[in-house]
Amino acid sequence: MEQETKSDKKMKKSLIASLMEAGASPLRPPSFKEDTYHHQNLKPSEKKALEDIKDMLHSTSNFQESMWGIPLTMTSDTEKSDVILLKFLRARDFKVQETFNMLLKCLSWRKDFGADTILEEDLGFKELEGVVAYMNGFDREGHPVCYNAYGIFKNHEMYDKIFGDDEKLQKFLRWRVQVLERGIKMLQFKPGGVNSIIQVTDLKDMPKRELREASNHILSLFQDNYPEMVACKIFINVPWYFSMLFAIFSPFLTQRTRSKIVISKEGSVAETLYKYIRPEDIPVQYGGLSRPTELTNGPAKPASEFTVKGGERVNIQIEGIEMGATITWDLVVGGWELEYCAEFIPNDVGSYTIAVEKARKMVATDNAVHNSYTAKEAGKLILSINNTASSKRKVAAYRYLVQRCSSTV
Repeated sequence: MEQETKSDKKMKKSLIASLMEAGASPLRPPSFKEDTYHHQNLKPSEKKALEDIKDMLHSTSNFQESMWGIPLTMTSDTEKSDVILLKFLRARDFKVQETFNMLLKCLSWRKDFGADTILEEDLGFKELEGVVAYMNGFDREGHPVCYNAYGIFKNHEMYDKIFGDDEKLQKFLRWRVQVLERGIKMLQFKPGGVNSIIQVTDLKDMPKRELREASNHILSLFQDNYPEMVACKIFINVPWYFSMLFAIFSPFLTQRTRSKIVISKEGSVAETLYKYIRPEDIPVQYGGLSRPTELTNGPAKPASEFTVKGGERVNIQIEGIEMGATITWDLVVGGWELEYCAEFIPNDVGSYTIAVEKARKMVATDNAVHNSYTAKEAGKLILSINNTASSKRKVAAYRYLVQRCSSTV
């Protein structure tokens, strides 16, 4: 066997280095241009395909089907039905007969599966709600965001409980479709509106081999019955080999598919998600400020975003706090690995500074700070973020609420 030359070794080393470098930061191909579904933006051939598929549906005897509550034929609200038809046409490259067949199969599946009434079902997966697959907030453009994390199934007992036999697997698939239908219910189905969702998939601790069958089932169901429903797929906590595989195989993907995919390795999760989603809408475990208990209390209170440079110390001053007022605050720094403390400084020069939270090292696994303090005298609160031991710039966010003491007579 021929020995590897120095030139070959150098080339291989260069390739591996470039792939590792690609996996070291968020990978984002040219931005995906989501369809507007405005007729004036369609090519002549696409307009014709839309009219042809509508004619085929009209000529189908007794065809009175609807999808997501929107009639596909004989409706005055053609804008919404056109959005749905254009999604199916796009999925089949505007080939009318193939689109027609796909549409009929999807309608048949929805009827057999009971997709139109699945939101009313209690499938008994309370322990998976907010953990495995769940809708949580919106991205900066208003798309509903669905989070997926399957690391919990590395526990063999949990895996057997959910996927132990085919009956359990089918029940899980119903639940996963239920989560997706919950997100689709938030869509507008109108030209220029919000017509798709964002998928964030956490690959940390995911048992890939064990979940292969379930993953294939989910992928097949979604591809066949929910075309063009995902505007962007963000993979987070991506292992190094996944980044390498993506770098190798991405040239074989279509530009449209590549533009929908974002890859972020562990340690860059918050920095990546902040580009697409506001901090108050990102779950705390991913460097955001959103907690499950807050989801039922209306829209999240907006947060202020900032960066902490390497070697920098940032002090956030919240002034004008009156005596008896209670201040509640949230603070998060992507990846943490720095020192944090909070102190209250009274206005009276004769008073002592109060250490509300003593200085402590915050590690990468720590969630957002959530605390409150009731002032016994007027003053200001200072939140201190010390990143002087690091050279890495970090994204951060905070918000606060001051509740004044109600005077009594």
